Amino acid sequence: MDLQEWASILQNTIEEHDIEDTWSIEFDNTIIPDCQARGWQKYISGAFARFMCSKCRRTWPSKRVLVVFHMRLLEDKGMVKVKRYRQECKKCVQSTMEEPHFKTDSIEVLLEKLVEKILVKCYNKDAGEKNIPFHLDGRSDGPHEAAHCEACKHGICRQVTTKET
Repeated sequence: MDLQEWASILQNTIEEHDIEDTWSIEFDNTIIPDCQARGWQKYISGAFARFMCSKCRRTWPSKRVLVVFHMRLLEDKGMVKVKRYRQECKKCVQSTMEEPHFKTDSIEVLLEKLVEKILVKCYNKDAGEKNIPFHLDGRSDGPHEAAHCEACKHGICRQVTTKET
């Protein structure tokens, strides 16, 4: 999918922070947010993304798509695993969970914040908190659709959920 873009941005961000260890990244949909393996650290964030239904081709924005990172450093090799929570189309019957599509600037902000956490959790450094905002792409002012949100279905969504009637 877009793993190569994520890997490139992570590498650039690692270099900007003068980290000499080698870090790699992979998508892993089996991650459970609060059940990281022994020796792994976690970081949970959210970012703006868009979705497209693979059945009807409908698109929709979401202001805060949950992204879970698990990371660890063993000697001089670091590994990041990423789970990007999906959503399903509210118009289609028996719709499938669709992967989010993040713009490059949102990936850059997510990975900058991740590297700050890596500095703290893996290197015991004070990264200093930078408040880097995410950029919205289009309107996203509708209610959160909890019935179509994978993170809500797993009980970990940070959005205010709406009741279905």
